[in-house]
Amino acid sequence: MRSVFLLVVICMGLFSCDSDQVYHRYESLGGNWNINEPVTLEIKDIDSVQPYNLYITVRNDNRYPYSNLFLITSLEFPQGHTLTDTLEYEMAAPDGRWLGEGFGDIKESKLVYKRGERFRESGTYTFTVEHAVRKNGNISGDQTLKGITEVGLRIEKQLEKN
Repeated sequence: MRSVFLLVVICMGLFSCDSDQVYHRYESLGGNWNINEPVTLEIKDIDSVQPYNLYITVRNDNRYPYSNLFLITSLEFPQGHTLTDTLEYEMAAPDGRWLGEGFGDIKESKLVYKRGERFRESGTYTFTVEHAVRKNGNISGDQTLKGITEVGLRIEKQLEKN
């Protein structure tokens, strides 16, 4: 009985540490991300006054052959306006060690996408991300990017600065 109580307390502590998170969704890619299959996520019913920090979350395994990751993102607003960005993220240290968090073969990276973003329009926002990784010297991107198991979007409340 005592061990069950301890387990409940530990679980509550783990889940309560993330109170600033308001949205976090992943799409599983099965370890192979096709260049023609962007990840699309919908964001609904989000406070229009609160500023947020947005992060692209990526899970990779040891099959990922590069030290960086190039992404093309778009954030479509309910009224039709779209923000498009081309981004580069470092995924591994110069010694080859993955920079993400986690134990074992899977690492999760929390990549800064936007800071202090406000969702001023009511309705559904659509976030889309596709990879733009290619080998040096190639014009076209890798058709299938191995080792990326999941891609997602995480939104957190921006904390007030004291």
